[in-house]
Amino acid sequence: MKVFSTYQDGRLTISLQGELDHHAAKETMTLIEKLLDEYMPRELALDFSPLTFMDSSGIALLLRLTRRLSGAGGRVWVEKARLQPRRVLEASGIGRMIRIKTEDEDSI
Repeated sequence: MKVFSTYQDGRLTISLQGELDHHAAKETMTLIEKLLDEYMPRELALDFSPLTFMDSSGIALLLRLTRRLSGAGGRVWVEKARLQPRRVLEASGIGRMIRIKTEDEDSI
């Protein structure tokens, strides 16, 4: 799993590349938390376009990030989710808590 980030105007965008499974989730969360501590963003956009696979560990990661940012008055969303990760997101029902945008939608 590779993590790439950009920060601009209070928005941190993180791109996740590879597979987000139970092996990668803990390390990925640690990296993202360091970025959150560094930038203290009000908005966190997770770009899933390079993410090829996700299991329920990805849902746990999203829930943790959502709790952290919403507790500070911020928001989290997923952008450009590919078919497999999107199916996991839809099956989990997490779309009721955070916005899930497909590959075809424009950025917020």
